[in-house]
Amino acid sequence: MAEKQAIYFELLILRCRRGQKDALEELVKSWEKPLFYYIHRLIEDEQEAWGILQETWIKVLQSIGKLREPNKLPVWLYSITRKTVISHLRKKYSEKVLFEGNDNLSKIENYDSDHTFENAEQVHYGLSKISLLHRDILTLFFLRDLSIEDIAQVLSIPIGTVKSRLYYAKLALKDVLEKEAQKP
Repeated sequence: MAEKQAIYFELLILRCRRGQKDALEELVKSWEKPLFYYIHRLIEDEQEAWGILQETWIKVLQSIGKLREPNKLPVWLYSITRKTVISHLRKKYSEKVLFEGNDNLSKIENYDSDHTFENAEQVHYGLSKISLLHRDILTLFFLRDLSIEDIAQVLSIPIGTVKSRLYYAKLALKDVLEKEAQKP
């Protein structure tokens, strides 16, 4: 299956490079929802998220000729999307404000690493309450388009760091969801 997908990505990219309108439409149609979901988990305002998605598509179309490994299309798309989001956020906030909230991680203990989050509505709520750093890694993980290795490439960090961040992000999410469940 992975080989079929790699061939599909390669043909799609070649068609896009040739400027075939139907190929560009296919690319956007295939990736608009997952990319928007990713952006919207990092940017709460829906209109702002749509604007960032448009900016992302412009960057994708401008640099599609630079994609050397078409089988890495998902990694390439998420990387461009992430860089666009970060660039947008840097205009609005300082680094300190973006990644605040990481100090509470040491307080959470006894986490079951196989814990799954089954209620999508609760997960969306929980994601909105944790730090951007945690939302970023969990959103990439929950999208299921990317392996741990691919997430490492998107974030430009080692695989071990991805695993560590995922662990602590799941703890933070679990903590938020447990606190919410205890409310009357």
